[in-house]
Amino acid sequence: MYRKKLIFWSACAGIVMFGAAVMTLGAILPDLRDKLGLTDLSAGTLFSVLPIGMLTGALFFGPVADRYGYKVLLAVSCFLMFAGFEGIATTSSKGLITFFVYLSGCGGGAINGSTSALVSDITENDKGAKLSLLGFFFGVGALGMPLILGILKPWLSFEQILTIVGGFTLVTGIAYLFIKFPEPKQPFGFPLSSGLGLLKDKVLLAIAFFLFLQSSFEGLFNNWTTSYAIGTLSASQSHALFALSSYAGGMTLMRLLIGSLFAKTAPKNLLYSSFAMIAAGLILIRTDSNFYLALSGFVLTGAGLAAGFPIMLGFIGARHPSLSGTAFSIAFAVALIGNMLINYIMGIIAGLYGIRHLITIASIELLLMIVLSTVILNGLFRKGQ
Repeated sequence: MYRKKLIFWSACAGIVMFGAAVMTLGAILPDLRDKLGLTDLSAGTLFSVLPIGMLTGALFFGPVADRYGYKVLLAVSCFLMFAGFEGIATTSSKGLITFFVYLSGCGGGAINGSTSALVSDITENDKGAKLSLLGFFFGVGALGMPLILGILKPWLSFEQILTIVGGFTLVTGIAYLFIKFPEPKQPFGFPLSSGLGLLKDKVLLAIAFFLFLQSSFEGLFNNWTTSYAIGTLSASQSHALFALSSYAGGMTLMRLLIGSLFAKTAPKNLLYSSFAMIAAGLILIRTDSNFYLALSGFVLTGAGLAAGFPIMLGFIGARHPSLSGTAFSIAFAVALIGNMLINYIMGIIAGLYGIRHLITIASIELLLMIVLSTVILNGLFRKGQ
């Protein structure tokens, strides 16, 4: 028998590493520019390679987890992240840096999806609450990496810091090899017809496209908040970074609350309360006459976005327990495609019409998310889930 608490905390350790990996590239980009002589074009290429790697990891983790279990999958994913961290820290080649960024993205994408599927598998009730706690630890890693770089920068080079962080991913991967995980759900061969049959599940597809919007919404604010604060709110660079930290902090804190204080709250109530917070946040951000009002809007928007992924992934895990990994793969792959596509469109719109339309796109996405959530909840209700 496996120990659920040990598995949960091991999943949290993995997602912390993924959070650190997601934030690493942006945090060290100025140092990489100086070290490798990167242009804006080559820096942009690195930013596009990371989500491609994450998409690769998202596509393969599910069928592998269902067929072979989680132990080797999680360990190999950590080793890929370790190779990515160490490669980024040591290479002086522009070509190789792209490869190592891809490796870290691939390992991170697999860790992100597989830890979520694993926590769903070992949780009988309140899956959304447990997945929200897992999301909180992603926030710990994402917020912690820039903080570690800032604190240690006077004493250590960014290469040394990356080497140390990479060492933690290696240790985490080795630890996975000594933990007892649940047995594979499909030990006698992957049922291809059943896996393909998931694509006919209209509720699953609706959830996947909800996460398409959710992921792209999060990506818009991760990538464009500082530009919006500087260009529209006339904020300084330090204030713009504070706005980004406030948004991320709001999301991280709310995921902790959903996983603890609001663990027994009905998912429907959480979702619609979250939509109200997002709407209020966008209104406050749009009142650009006062930076501090806008700042509270960023906090509210981050808090409102906190529930989407945990609740929807909890629905998937309950709906497809025998193929949870594959179902999660579908959802994460669609979500990552949304993140890349909508952020690319935002870049075009910002160039042509201005960064102020960040709120316009976010508002349209919010309306579509409300519509899709109604469709999803109605579909689950008809199925008695």
